[in-house]
Amino acid sequence: MTATELLDIALEAATAAGALLASAERPQVLSTKSSPTDVVTQMDRAAEALITRTIRAARPDDAFLAEESGAAGEGASGVRWVIDPLDGTVNYLYGLPDWAVSIAAEVDGTVVAGVVEVPTRGETFSAVRGRGAWLDSAGGRRELRCGPGPELSQALVATGFGYRAERRRVQGEVVAALLPRIRDIRRAGSAAVDLCNVAAGRVDGYYERGLNPWDYAAGGLVAEEAGAVVAGLHGEAASTSMAIAAGQKLYPLLAGALADLNPLRDEPAN
Repeated sequence: MTATELLDIALEAATAAGALLASAERPQVLSTKSSPTDVVTQMDRAAEALITRTIRAARPDDAFLAEESGAAGEGASGVRWVIDPLDGTVNYLYGLPDWAVSIAAEVDGTVVAGVVEVPTRGETFSAVRGRGAWLDSAGGRRELRCGPGPELSQALVATGFGYRAERRRVQGEVVAALLPRIRDIRRAGSAAVDLCNVAAGRVDGYYERGLNPWDYAAGGLVAEEAGAVVAGLHGEAASTSMAIAAGQKLYPLLAGALADLNPLRDEPAN
């Protein structure tokens, strides 16, 4: 099966999950994860179940890595689906618009297709490795191209924060030190949406520490296929340690500034 065919399955699953989430009344919090402010709703779990059912119906031998259920099955096909059924759960809980369904397909460990569905905005971001990134909306379909980015002092940069109090304290110190060096900061509340906003030119760059693979797998591919650099510090791969997305010119400037602010190395792991 080609990457484009995998994308079609991801699109079907993301569209169905997005419609389910958008149709629900304000959800109840079922549990918490890393801290009392890191919540799970019944809709996170319902959307994940719908996504996995949809994919398994088409590809029963694939493996899964999903936010709510973790790793499921070794798989016999070499394909693994990396799923965040509801990225931006707190936004969703409060009725804020920036939440998304994020689904990526990996083949032998490399992300080859990804979808980020943003139902409240009527937007579907998608990408296939080597074939570009696209935005489908009421305005039609357009290919996404990320420019090189401005000088650091003129950059509008998105970021996010973890849920543990000590991590947030350190992240706040980093933002406070970075802010005088850039145009401004934006904090939308969804890593997947932030990465797609880099691809669409709505922000110049994005960084965050503490992400999980399901947070950035699909959105990272969208940004990368739009022409952004998606990496960590010192040119390392994006990871839980650090994920940065920015245009070719801006990335080394933003990554260098973040490397300089190295309370980062002392930040708590979770």
